[in-house]
Amino acid sequence: MSETTHDGAVVVSAPPSPDDGLSPAELAAKYGLSVSGARPGLGEYVRQLWGRRHFILAFSQAKLTAQYSQAKLGQLWQVATPLLNAAVYFLIFGLLLGGRGDMENDIFIPFLVTGVFVFTFTQSSALAGVRAISGNLGLVRALHFPRASLPISFSLQQLQQLLFSMIVLVIILAGFGHFPMWSWFLVVPALALQFVFNTGLALIMARMGSKTPDLAQLMPFILRTWMYGSGVMYSLPYMLERAHAPSWLADVLLANPASVYIDLMRFALIDGYGRENLPPHVWTLAIGWALLAGIGGFVYFWKAEERYGRG
Repeated sequence: MSETTHDGAVVVSAPPSPDDGLSPAELAAKYGLSVSGARPGLGEYVRQLWGRRHFILAFSQAKLTAQYSQAKLGQLWQVATPLLNAAVYFLIFGLLLGGRGDMENDIFIPFLVTGVFVFTFTQSSALAGVRAISGNLGLVRALHFPRASLPISFSLQQLQQLLFSMIVLVIILAGFGHFPMWSWFLVVPALALQFVFNTGLALIMARMGSKTPDLAQLMPFILRTWMYGSGVMYSLPYMLERAHAPSWLADVLLANPASVYIDLMRFALIDGYGRENLPPHVWTLAIGWALLAGIGGFVYFWKAEERYGRG
């Protein structure tokens, strides 16, 4: 289509388009377009994560290798750090404050080391989750991938670190007369449930930390309080009875997820740590906490998928 102006120039104009008058939303719907970086459906998001499973595993292994690359003892610090913490707790709570109750060293030392190793697994997963997005903004902004890959890989990294530490734990158990028995098979479901719980916790922390970086500075204080309330370095029922704590407080502390997973591991590994030391319905609690944190944390993280790395 053309027309001539008053000075004799010929102006060619485009023919009318069938899309004239359509809004951007209508245009997108007509041609199947979607917003860049938009959140996929939950089912599609799970499929995308499964497609990135090799990346998640490789990323967790690379982080584990690089974690102590600048230290002379290297990967030995994975075991040395919780062992040193256990030694300090044994001195303070075992010898000075009498937190062991009536347990002898052959029970209390495996009891203490197991508690430190298991709680460190949850503690490290939470701390890594807080920085999963805010500490990897370059990667988040440069590449397109499901962001849940990062907190999941960090939680997987902590699981690998715990499994490495379990070798030392088995040596300590054997040194105090606790040899393999049928109950050791309970370690597998207990660790699996704790891993699901930790992953959900890491996902929750990742979303919160992505918008509030200062949360990383607050988390050590929260986790330390959680540790003191979970019976990591002393017998929780003994200390509650000694302090004449109300029954409702005892029920809350014994049912908290860290205490539940620690008690299950102690029951599985330590000969003489009987069922009387476990809270009622301990497996129901372990499964419930895993499902609540795992599913709830995943959905909570997915809800903000399109906002990570922006702003």
